Amino acid sequence: NAVLKIGAIPDQNQEVLDRRFNLFSDEVAKKLNIKVKYIPVTNYMAAITGFRTKGLDLVWFGGLSGVQARLQTPESLVIAQRDIDKEFKSVFIVNKKTNLKEITKIEDLNQLKDLRFTFGSENSTSGRLMPEYFLNLAGLTIKDFKDNKFGFSGSHDSTIALVNSGAYDAGALNKQIWDKTVKNNPERTNNIDVFWLTSEYVDYHWLAQGDLDQKFGEGFIKALKQTILNLYIDNPIHKEILNTFNAQKFIEADASQYQMIESIARKLNKIR
Repeated sequence: NAVLKIGAIPDQNQEVLDRRFNLFSDEVAKKLNIKVKYIPVTNYMAAITGFRTKGLDLVWFGGLSGVQARLQTPESLVIAQRDIDKEFKSVFIVNKKTNLKEITKIEDLNQLKDLRFTFGSENSTSGRLMPEYFLNLAGLTIKDFKDNKFGFSGSHDSTIALVNSGAYDAGALNKQIWDKTVKNNPERTNNIDVFWLTSEYVDYHWLAQGDLDQKFGEGFIKALKQTILNLYIDNPIHKEILNTFNAQKFIEADASQYQMIESIARKLNKIR
């Protein structure tokens, strides 16, 4: 019997991800009457590779990792995103010791010159690609940071921890994870100030293999998509799933929305 193998980029700590994707997998299995297995991966590239080699059938990707995966797996399909992914933002944070005040103009990002700066994961949209894009728009390059270099924390949670501890002076991450941390674990952000909020861009999405109808039967992709789009916040089980995704609902999405991410990625040599 065919098993639907679900994966996700490891953008937060594994505990959060296990809960989210096991709940989600259980619901899909129940609705579609199939076996579903969530397979954790160690890093962003492992999610992309797992998808390319057909080790994963359905993956929750960020904007950039999804574009990278799609270019390597041409038959694949963008099937849904969250309501919040249509208008996503990154937040730049600073350790309070920097004494930097919140800015509203992108040019003022140049106040980060000569500081110790960390991105999230190397292949993160909200923790690397878009922050670097905005820094470049402000006339800053990576060489402008202390010792002509910068760090990669590996995940959004880690970026918060490193800036809060003072290991780095500043960093950039997914706004939605920042907001959640401020709300649920404010002690982790005691030494941090918000420096700048980016403008909107499109981000996370579900990417499915193009041959799932062959594997599970005619109409399967459509049924899978409907199952995701039909998660309703007023159903207690669905609400629990949507809460783990920090969303009210999933909405329609298609590949064309990610063209801007692709062109920025090409400019920054993240896609060659």
